[in-house]
Amino acid sequence: MAVYTHLTTEEIGQLLQHYDVGELRSAKGIAEGVSNSNWIVETTAARFILTIYEERTEREGLPFFLGLLDHLSAKGSPVPRTIHDRDGAAFREVRGKPVALIEYLPGVSLSHPDAAQAEAVGRALAQLHLDAADFAGRRANTLGPAQWQDMLHDCGDAQLAAIDAALAEAVERHLAPIVREWPQGLPSGIIHADLFPDNVLTLGQDVTGLIDFYFACDGMYAYDLAVTHAAWSFDAHGEYRAQIGAALLAGYHAVRPVSEEERAALPLLARGAAMRFIATRAHDWIHTPPDALVVRKDPMDFVRRLEFYTACGEDVFTLRDQA
Repeated sequence: MAVYTHLTTEEIGQLLQHYDVGELRSAKGIAEGVSNSNWIVETTAARFILTIYEERTEREGLPFFLGLLDHLSAKGSPVPRTIHDRDGAAFREVRGKPVALIEYLPGVSLSHPDAAQAEAVGRALAQLHLDAADFAGRRANTLGPAQWQDMLHDCGDAQLAAIDAALAEAVERHLAPIVREWPQGLPSGIIHADLFPDNVLTLGQDVTGLIDFYFACDGMYAYDLAVTHAAWSFDAHGEYRAQIGAALLAGYHAVRPVSEEERAALPLLARGAAMRFIATRAHDWIHTPPDALVVRKDPMDFVRRLEFYTACGEDVFTLRDQA
């Protein structure tokens, strides 16, 4: 989450008049994240998340994203509902951009999860895959291997090297083999595709919220597991936390067993997950406006994870303890 478009209190108050949510008490911008503009909105009735959808979230995808939230919430997944306006619309428009009001869920995001919490996240991800299986909406992955190539080409070697000399070298060495070897035909359905710790809310050992579904799409379940593994299994210094990685895999496998074909593909999928975030972080690093209320994220964090999965992926994804 982040703030690129700055709204006044008056604008937010006027927007809320279209909903049965009470009167505005306060609104606070959220700096974390990179994709959309977000506020925590407090009214006389409850607390909500207000989101303005920026360039990367396509308007035509909003019925899919917001419908998926409602579908999963109705299934009992810990996913926030879309708050519909008095006309039943899931989103409105402010300053020429779509905007939605989302249920606020309790809980905190974890900066240093323990093994029990990681296992709970694995279970929640697997259950999400099962609960979304009968969702009627479809959406292609707009951040797949072809898009990584386009983004990194757009960045250019010189600008990548300006971020870090090792960044351009890693892209040159790893991108083509990942794209060339990318697996096909694995079990697929609706995936979250961005389940980082800041997109999971917990209370104690319980997952109370899975949020920020704006990269959700049709994709390989094992790729979603690899993305989540890459997002959760490393500490702030980039060191692999073996207990966390193993617990996350165990939790997922307990709810939706991973096939041998999926397991064999996980090392490559994890390398691809790292490359996906190298591409988007490098692109955002170069193109984020200087006045945006957003924390730019270092693509080198995922270069280090890419190197780890290249060297150790076969050992990491053995699933010996889950068999």
